Amino acid sequence: MSEPIASKIDFSNTEIAFSNKSDKELKRMALLFRTMNMSWLVKIGSSMLLLAMQLRLPFVKRIVKNTIFPQFCGGTHLMDCQDAIDKLYAHNALTILDYGAEAKSTEEELNKVKTEIVRAIEMAASNNSVPVVSVKISALTDNALLEKISAKEELSKEELEEQVKLIDRLDDICNMAYSLGVGVFIDAEESWVQIAIDDLVVLMMEKYNKEKCIVYNTYQMYRHDKLAQLKLDHEEALSKGYILGAKNVRGAYMEKERNRADAEGRLSPIHKNKSAVDADYNTAIRYCVEHYETIGSCCASHNIESNLLQATLIDEQGIQKDHPHLNFCQLYGMSDNITFNIAAQGFNVAKYVPYGPIKEVIPYLIRRAQENTSVTGEASRELKLIQAEKKRRKI
Repeated sequence: MSEPIASKIDFSNTEIAFSNKSDKELKRMALLFRTMNMSWLVKIGSSMLLLAMQLRLPFVKRIVKNTIFPQFCGGTHLMDCQDAIDKLYAHNALTILDYGAEAKSTEEELNKVKTEIVRAIEMAASNNSVPVVSVKISALTDNALLEKISAKEELSKEELEEQVKLIDRLDDICNMAYSLGVGVFIDAEESWVQIAIDDLVVLMMEKYNKEKCIVYNTYQMYRHDKLAQLKLDHEEALSKGYILGAKNVRGAYMEKERNRADAEGRLSPIHKNKSAVDADYNTAIRYCVEHYETIGSCCASHNIESNLLQATLIDEQGIQKDHPHLNFCQLYGMSDNITFNIAAQGFNVAKYVPYGPIKEVIPYLIRRAQENTSVTGEASRELKLIQAEKKRRKI
């Protein structure tokens, strides 16, 4: 009997986790995560950074580019990412390209984002190591329109025209991805715009996922309704003859969701506790692996237990480890102990690699800093691993 995968994957193996980092890079990471471990400093720094960007202070971009930016981003332009892509691939990890634009509204901005995403798809098609690009719908249309569509409100003539433009932009992206064989992960967003996003993604999946899984929706399992939706969407995909694409995440807008629900006097869409979120997330993983022939899925998680669960299920069921319908991913600059130890066992695992001008990725970088504070414990975990590797290297 072969050795079970759980005994082969050691998430505390820092030699594998940081094998792509030089001593200099490891020391820089240690300093950065020590800083982010101070929650009070992150809170003050985030506010000051936003203010400095609004005031267009000239030194801000230089500071960001030389500190937090290289840890969590691949570059300021698409072609800058090639070094990160090659470095990841040299250690058996793939790349998901993620243009860091958010919340755009003018016609010029929206069309620019679409052009950037199409360029990323073309680059992905020329790299065996880049199977997927990421798309944020709020970067392709005005947020107010998504909110109105989600609320099932009547649209004005102008809004109907904007809705058509949004569909056309997304269809152009998915059509290009389909023609070049590149996957598209469509991000989940706040609940008050998510209905419009879900409807659009289903439309694209039905059109482009007939032969293989090109388009993926994102299911935020911290919402108490998303496990049921995953199963219903799968049933619909089966009935209409297409492959469901499902990227499973825990969620990113918990505080914002709860605050808005309280302000509006309604029930929060978020589970009441972490154990309920974990239970739904792991059930979703089991469901997707069980139905892997008709669901293309991704365990997009920094949770060790969930990643080990998916790897174990694949191993126990004798499924090909690198089956294209079974994937793992983590964010660039975080949880290298998960990414590279899974990659070392031959599974499909990728890093989300954001890129874009400094001003575009500032909101993303602030979120990364905030979730890597002593309050969440992420920085403490990362720092312990980094320090363990420094000790092993005697540096």
